[in-house]
Amino acid sequence: PYITAQIILQLLVPIIPALQQRMEDDPREGRKWQEKWTYYLAVPMSALQAFGQIRIFQQYAQGGSILNFPLGLNLPTFTTVLTMTAGTMFAIWLGELISEHGIRNQGLSLIIFAGIVARIPTNLGRLFFSQAQVLPLLLFLVFIIVLTIFAIVYVQEGRRNVPVMYPGRRVGNRMSMPVKGTLPLMVNMAGMIPIIFAQSLLTFPAVVAQFFIGSSNATVRSIAIWFQSTFGGLSNTYWILYFIMVVGFTFFYTDVLFSQQNYGENLKRSGAQVPGVTKGAATQRYLTRVLRRITLPGAIFLGIVAVMPFLVGLIWPIGGSNTGLLLVSSSGLLIVVGVVRDLYRSIEAELKLRGYDQAVLVR
Repeated sequence: PYITAQIILQLLVPIIPALQQRMEDDPREGRKWQEKWTYYLAVPMSALQAFGQIRIFQQYAQGGSILNFPLGLNLPTFTTVLTMTAGTMFAIWLGELISEHGIRNQGLSLIIFAGIVARIPTNLGRLFFSQAQVLPLLLFLVFIIVLTIFAIVYVQEGRRNVPVMYPGRRVGNRMSMPVKGTLPLMVNMAGMIPIIFAQSLLTFPAVVAQFFIGSSNATVRSIAIWFQSTFGGLSNTYWILYFIMVVGFTFFYTDVLFSQQNYGENLKRSGAQVPGVTKGAATQRYLTRVLRRITLPGAIFLGIVAVMPFLVGLIWPIGGSNTGLLLVSSSGLLIVVGVVRDLYRSIEAELKLRGYDQAVLVR
């Protein structure tokens, strides 16, 4: 819910002129405002997701679930939703404490990372009990996962260094020569956000359809069953739409992030210039064109990673849903690799800043 709220606010900034003006006038205060409203928006998002989880528990429970989630009674439903929402916000608060007193900006990422890794033994056990030839399949999955991790690291580290000339400084009566520098543009600036956003939008019709599957109206029930089968993750249509939406959202989200950073104006204020390009808006347009060209392979790669369970299922059919075949989901694999990479960089930066004799993780 917190990540979804963060994505929604980031997408609203370029759409609403007042929000965009706030971010451009004072980026630091704008980020504080954005973080505050992310917390506010995460509360109703958590409640909505909790209600959906209760509905799923009811659907799969035969004759009532063990924990007894009766949606018809107001008090049990309200207390259950409230408890799950409070648990989500408590986890977010713990993440902020880790970021503040531990490893900077890694608190929530570490909690999400722990949740993803904790599900691997369960998926592994399910694989052992559901397949007759476990060892060949396990070796195949390990090979695919290792290959995917190497590809993720390679693409995530890819960048295009745009040459930039910084003005020389006056030293006494002499003017120093202009300094050559580079502006790195990442191949995949969007990260795993397009996968999460596309998955949320695609699964939303199936979640809504669950409320109407038990309808007494035959037409409504058949439409709900069609939505459930089409967007439930088992159809080819779902995976095709998933790939297209991930590629499209990668371009869209990259444009949103890059326009908020406004490199053209920032380079102009510092006196820097891209050789052969006019300062200001022309530089921003040039950098946007370069970024869109290098984003294409990154977007296609993200799309392939998103549909990796489907592709692996074509190579090694097992029947049923292929989403758990890789032991870790596509977005989970991106998060795990990204968190490990960022964690290594954070610890390395702390060691360089404070040395090995001082506290690194606890301040």
